[in-house]
Amino acid sequence: MLLHLHVKNLALIRETEIDFSEGLNILTGETGAGKSILIGSMTIALGGKVPKEMLREDEKHALVELIFSVDQPALCRRLLELDIPMEDGELILSRRISGSRSICRLNGETVSTSVLKEVSSWLMDIHGQHEHQSLLHKKKHLEILDAYAHEELSSVRVSLESHYQECQKLKKELEQSQADENTRAREQSLLEFELREIQEAGLKEGEDEELEQSYRKMVNGKKILEALTLVQNLCCGEECSVSEQTGRACRELSGILQYDDGLDGLNSQLQEIDNQLQDLSRELADYMESLEFSEQEFTEAGERLNLINHLKSKYGQTIQEIKKYEDEKQKRLDLLINYEQYIEKLQIDYEKVSKKLEEDCRSAHEIRVCAAKRLTELMLQQLRELNFLDVQFETAVTDTGIPTALGSDDVEFLISTNPGEALKPLGKIASGGELSRVMLAIKTVMADQDEIDTVIFDEIDAGISGRTAQKVSEKLSLIGRSRQVICITHLAQLASMADSHYCIEKQALDGSTQTHIRKLSEEEIIEELARILGGAKITEAVRKNAKEMKKLALQFKEKTGKTCQ
Repeated sequence: MLLHLHVKNLALIRETEIDFSEGLNILTGETGAGKSILIGSMTIALGGKVPKEMLREDEKHALVELIFSVDQPALCRRLLELDIPMEDGELILSRRISGSRSICRLNGETVSTSVLKEVSSWLMDIHGQHEHQSLLHKKKHLEILDAYAHEELSSVRVSLESHYQECQKLKKELEQSQADENTRAREQSLLEFELREIQEAGLKEGEDEELEQSYRKMVNGKKILEALTLVQNLCCGEECSVSEQTGRACRELSGILQYDDGLDGLNSQLQEIDNQLQDLSRELADYMESLEFSEQEFTEAGERLNLINHLKSKYGQTIQEIKKYEDEKQKRLDLLINYEQYIEKLQIDYEKVSKKLEEDCRSAHEIRVCAAKRLTELMLQQLRELNFLDVQFETAVTDTGIPTALGSDDVEFLISTNPGEALKPLGKIASGGELSRVMLAIKTVMADQDEIDTVIFDEIDAGISGRTAQKVSEKLSLIGRSRQVICITHLAQLASMADSHYCIEKQALDGSTQTHIRKLSEEEIIEELARILGGAKITEAVRKNAKEMKKLALQFKEKTGKTCQ
């Protein structure tokens, strides 16, 4: 159940917060006061999209926070899996919006939007202003039936999706494999040429890097030799070299060792330097000797590099990529050589998966037919309670024989609202008000199925009035016995049934327009009902009418076993 709402810096709302109650919570207010903004803020908190215009222009960030009481075992287990701490059975959903970014939290723990949406689906169901219009599309009917039969259908739907995707993949391969014999012969010839070119090269991993280093050394051999000769002369030459000067220093220091034992350490260091210079001289000589190479070696290295670079330009940027290309093309060549066997296997695999897909479609059809009967009975019960006195309703499930990722069923709601009329598609005969009531019936059935604690209706009263409006209000009151209902309405009949009544008001404060929400007292409830009933001028007669309407609502609750909270 939703306990508390806190909104800051969204559209007309500077900052507002409200505590909600059990049962039927009614929200009323003048047109344009910000009722839809309030529902929009809840949608955002539950992980919905954030329209750019929702953030106040004069603020850098916005915040929406919802506090729920949670007692569903399945949801508690999921929160435990997500490492979301629970205290006193309460769950706090918050979303902080800053520009195009938002931060979502559950009980203070940062989570992704997808996790927020997943958790939200357990807590609240929001029926938008125009959602009933979706009933005009048959695709929505299949979606509703599958949601109703979710528990039985879920595993079959997963299998359907998997087999359909696999079937489409194999079908595409078969279509692409229907090339004529001449085309296959040309492709085979090209593959044989490419593979022969790669295999004859005898490439080895890393040889290109070694060759490039060796070739660079050969190309710059003269420059390297000249530099090393100069280094050798400076360090180890016969006259004025470092080695000659160090040797002289060694002799001088050795001549005075007998006079001071403290010179032993210095002498050892100098001897070490002299030895290192001699080692350097030998290594320089060896390296300079290794620089000698024949013209043939130079030519062969250049030709090998050219071959490797040529293959790289055609088959990959590295020898590893060329090897990978070779493996792929070898598989393709093997396939073309054994083409008939390949096509035969592909056809067998396709038929096998197609058969599994058909079996899944049959299973889904059987489940849907059974679920449709149960859904039809529940819908008839709900529709009769919503002032459809002589209604007929049917959930028609037709097997089209054309497999898809959802199965092969065509689902459509059929209805007859007048005696003697045949059942016809819902979208062809239902008015806007009738669609609203049908959607309310569906929401009631689905809420019972999903065990969602909080249901929100944004102007479910669209297109209804009079006795029908009274029946809808009674229905919402009855729904409020088993779960929390939050309803935005413009009808006094619905507002009078409120267990808790809230008013949404728009005020001009500090040079800006701001929306606030507050819970009404008993006296204020009568005034608000009178405003809805009377329009511009509220007379004593209108107030009397409002009091009578509230009295009748109380009598209905007492008669059906529920008193106003």
